[in-house]
Amino acid sequence: MSAAVQPSVAVRTVRSLRDRPLVPLLLLLAALVVLSELVRRGSVSADWVAVTLRAAVPLAILAGCQTLTMLTGGIDLSVSAVASMSGFVVASLVAGLGTPGGIVVALGAAALAGLVSGIGVGVFKVHPLIMTLGMSLVVLGLANVWQLQMVQTNAGVPPEVRWIGSQLVFGVVPVSLVVFVPMAALILVGLRRTGYGRLLYAIGDNPIAARLSGARAWQILIALYVISAVMAGIAGILYSGYTNVASVSLVDSALLPSVAATVIGGTSILGGRGGFGGTIVGALILTVIGSLLSSLGYPEAIRQVLFGAIIVAVAAAYTRVTSES
Repeated sequence: MSAAVQPSVAVRTVRSLRDRPLVPLLLLLAALVVLSELVRRGSVSADWVAVTLRAAVPLAILAGCQTLTMLTGGIDLSVSAVASMSGFVVASLVAGLGTPGGIVVALGAAALAGLVSGIGVGVFKVHPLIMTLGMSLVVLGLANVWQLQMVQTNAGVPPEVRWIGSQLVFGVVPVSLVVFVPMAALILVGLRRTGYGRLLYAIGDNPIAARLSGARAWQILIALYVISAVMAGIAGILYSGYTNVASVSLVDSALLPSVAATVIGGTSILGGRGGFGGTIVGALILTVIGSLLSSLGYPEAIRQVLFGAIIVAVAAAYTRVTSES
């Protein structure tokens, strides 16, 4: 009998990358860092790393909202509106309630928006894209009404929020990591080690089987969209502190990058596959790409075109490399 045909080196490499989806992402991130250094000598330093991490943290949290919802086969297009609203509410209430009170009210409003989205998706079976898109318009409209009614809107971003969102410890460690690291650890452990996390995967992978096994999908989805909205609210507060701006449209431009970071990170838009670890690396990749394009000195319009094209190319290449087909 002839010996079994051994797979080629290329086939073994592709299989290895497919089994370890974080590896190609980390390789791409390393290549982008090297390219950034080649484009501008001396730019990659401890300060550069700190600034990159500080910019990536709120995007990673916002992309975490998409990761959780995409695992169930859904999406949350309301995260940018909820995030902008939260940052604005904190700034507008700081003079009356103080920073802690403003944060509580902002996150409570975010949770309420998530509850409505969750009821629409889980109970009334509205498609997540339609439900969350409609909720984003509702939140934006209510935020504009709030802006017209409040007289303290010029109070500005509270110094505590600016400190958390923009300051560095020892000049290299972003303070925002104090918020991000526990949240990331909770999501990573929760997805893999808890029954609720496994149910999210089950609903996205095979909703019929999940229902037959006794899972109450509507309850899981309501809790999911509340969690997503609260995370978006936290991200919005960090965005406000990072930019020192409180606006009802502050985070609008981060909506599509949050989806892109999730897809690049390996989470399937069809549900049932992915994780937050890849999303974090995806957010870092997009942040480095944005920094690289800015360093090249192109006009804003050209940067946007290149940024979009690179996102599509990276997502397509990653899907090709890690495909099971």
